[in-house]
Amino acid sequence: MNILAVRVRAYLDLLKFRLSALVTFSAVFGFVLGHSSPGFSWSGLIGLIVGGFLISGASGAANEILERDLDRLMKRTQSRPLPMNVVSVLEAQWFTILVALVGVFTLWVFTNPLTTYLGILSMVLYVFVYTPLKRVGPIAVLVGAIPGAMPPLLGWTAATGAVTYEALIIFGIQFIWQFPHFWAIAWVSDDDYKRAGFKLLPSGGKKDLNTAIQIMVYTLFLLPLGLLPTYFGLTGLHSGIVATVCGVLFLAQTFSLMRDCSHRSALKIMFGSFLYLPVVQIAYLLDKVN
Repeated sequence: MNILAVRVRAYLDLLKFRLSALVTFSAVFGFVLGHSSPGFSWSGLIGLIVGGFLISGASGAANEILERDLDRLMKRTQSRPLPMNVVSVLEAQWFTILVALVGVFTLWVFTNPLTTYLGILSMVLYVFVYTPLKRVGPIAVLVGAIPGAMPPLLGWTAATGAVTYEALIIFGIQFIWQFPHFWAIAWVSDDDYKRAGFKLLPSGGKKDLNTAIQIMVYTLFLLPLGLLPTYFGLTGLHSGIVATVCGVLFLAQTFSLMRDCSHRSALKIMFGSFLYLPVVQIAYLLDKVN
């Protein structure tokens, strides 16, 4: 691999490309769901995609800058650009600032001030509150769930210019989803996280029945939440059925964890969380456009 390709890959890694792409999809989901007028705003959608991706990428890059010394301690992050010295800290800082500014500017020009302010709030919470709290305690998960659930809200406000009860519903679904998602990852990566001093698991950071029960309870909340878009007429019955089936399957995985508290069961919940959100959001979208 030549030097240019290595550098390009390093900058894409800094942006956490795959994660930022998933974040952008959630924003697009909110935009399409909120867009009810006959004239679809393609400029607004493209501005949201570009601006949302760049703000998410800048947040991820800033996180890697702040945690570069901790990343060297964990196997899952040792190969990131900064621990490997592929990119210097100064380069990463200037790159992050540029990406953040372009992202904010794009949202301001192509969407609206409310969406821009929410995007900035999301970035500030993720970088300057959630990131340092990861070494304090599980309160970090609560704080991190706010920017983590912001993308569909950003999409909705980009389409409508307002925060409505429908916007809060799709925000709430993704907000509650964060807890089993984060805790399953923290359970699976517990040894690595301990090397960096991260304290994300509840119940005193233990991989025990109490933690498994909390994962189950938050997953259980997704069942009624998943039906709210159907109940309030935001989507149709078909997506409500899909959300319920996915919620039941997701919940069933938590019972295995409560029974054996094993790494394997936590891994299944983690992968289940990766599947639940996009599948349910796609179902809502298909129900909306049909």
